[in-house]
Amino acid sequence: MKKIAYFLSIMILFTAVSPAAMANVPEKNEEKPELTAEETARLDEIKVRVAEIKAMDFSSMSRDELRDVKKELRDLNKEAKQASGGIYLSVGAIIIILLVLILLTN
Repeated sequence: MKKIAYFLSIMILFTAVSPAAMANVPEKNEEKPELTAEETARLDEIKVRVAEIKAMDFSSMSRDELRDVKKELRDLNKEAKQASGGIYLSVGAIIIILLVLILLTN
């Protein structure tokens, strides 16, 4: 019974603390990575392509064309995130890492 209570209290703690820890509030003194001319040009191309896609008429497209456009947008989004730098971890990955650390310390 104590194990269940301990486990539930840890899970409540994670759900209460996790959103606050995951908030991406940039600090004022935090410097953004400098982009090269090639990266800046590629990001501009991505912005232009996204604007073109937003201007498209989706009602006249077939299901396959819509799927291709969505896939292209996902790829462009991933590429833009990689160009901006940083490490991104999902909430599930952070919880698993914390659980492993807790198990290893006991």
